[in-house]
Amino acid sequence: MIELIRELFRRNEYEYSLHALDQSILRRIFTREIEEAVEDGEIIEDYPADKYGPSCLIFGFTSDRRPLHVHCTYPQRRPVKVITLCQPDPVQWIEFRR
Repeated sequence: MIELIRELFRRNEYEYSLHALDQSILRRIFTREIEEAVEDGEIIEDYPADKYGPSCLIFGFTSDRRPLHVHCTYPQRRPVKVITLCQPDPVQWIEFRR
């Protein structure tokens, strides 16, 4: 599934929820960084029964080694929607994955 998500991001077939857009501004996370994190990323959590539709949490690093979490819909929904995003707190996450 991650390969299909990456391909959709490469083709710019994704969009931001209003919440994700707000979070990107507040946390100073740039579009380029989100794209890099998805390209580098792995799915670390899967939410097939999420109340708003199936989704997953991707963890990846930017080219500057900034860790990011990107919560997005499954690739079957087109365009993929970025639901929310953040730089994970190392105190709350083991290696940013668990």
